[in-house]
Amino acid sequence: MRIIISGGGTGGHVYPAIAIANALKERGVEDILFVGAEGKLEMEKVPLSGYPIEGLKISGFHRQRKWRNISFPFKLLYSLMKARKIIDKFKPDVAIGVGGYASGPLLKMAQRKNIPTLIQEQNSYPGVTNKLLANKAAKICVAYNKMEKYFPQEKLIITGNPVRKDLMHIDNLRSEAISYFDLDQSKKTILIFGGSLGARSINKAVAHQMDVISKLTDVQILWQVGKIYIDTYKDAEIAHLSNVTVLPFIDRMDLAYSAADIVVCRAGALTISELCITGRPCVLVPSPNVAEDHQNKNADALSDEGAAIVVRDNDADQKMMTTAVELIRNKESQESLSKNLRRLAKPESSEIIVDEIWKLIKK
Repeated sequence: MRIIISGGGTGGHVYPAIAIANALKERGVEDILFVGAEGKLEMEKVPLSGYPIEGLKISGFHRQRKWRNISFPFKLLYSLMKARKIIDKFKPDVAIGVGGYASGPLLKMAQRKNIPTLIQEQNSYPGVTNKLLANKAAKICVAYNKMEKYFPQEKLIITGNPVRKDLMHIDNLRSEAISYFDLDQSKKTILIFGGSLGARSINKAVAHQMDVISKLTDVQILWQVGKIYIDTYKDAEIAHLSNVTVLPFIDRMDLAYSAADIVVCRAGALTISELCITGRPCVLVPSPNVAEDHQNKNADALSDEGAAIVVRDNDADQKMMTTAVELIRNKESQESLSKNLRRLAKPESSEIIVDEIWKLIKK
């Protein structure tokens, strides 16, 4: 049995893809090949997870800086040709697309060769690539309700987003987490992060509220500023507060979630799935700078279910930290948010998707 998984560009695409591959491997599938975009996150993370990957010279279409699209047709043509060669050589039984422009050429060529394709859409508003591939896809796995607005209803199956298994059993890790991050066991913890690179507006909102944070005698902040912002904040005055821990990157998110009483973060699809699995009450600050504005749509989808508090990016300076402090003081709100988050969780998402892949192979 041979399966290709294609897509990437961000952690929100890459990590669910790896989770699907791991679930396939547990079912006995050994021949799994990834196809991504050269120079993107998947080219680093996939090999570290133990899987081979081929890279395509493909890039996204720039909507604002249109002059940068001059080379796009040539990259697309080259990528289609290479995708065809990869398929001819690997001979997959099924091709899986997890979104991102890297999945476009590979799945398009698979569909031309009548290889069954399955696409997995992480967001509440689908990306362009998945919308273009949907009509010829055999199955479309989604994380949100009401996706028939964008995809053929008869192909839809609600699976949720695959997440790492280490996040499913974090409730007994608090002591280890407190020790790992050198936190105070007696204090409540606010976990703040904006992705591996960091989020400028979130970081600024924390720094601008130093006076508020300095007075939180029973609350501590575990703050991932991101690799590109660590030099800005590691020596800043706020970093020297006794109740603030500043990190460039968190490599043990299971421990970070375990330590956290509440979370302040962006609203990417992967992050939201992790919040649902862990049940951590959250304040979402969706990024406005993403394709199709999908983070605001993701955040609103959770808010409509009573599972998150949303602060808009342009309000973060004034509202983010005060909202977080109000939440950490309100046990009733925390319990309500946590209950509604866990209700939306789909811990068996990877297995459900693999079941759908199995059905395609049997056909």
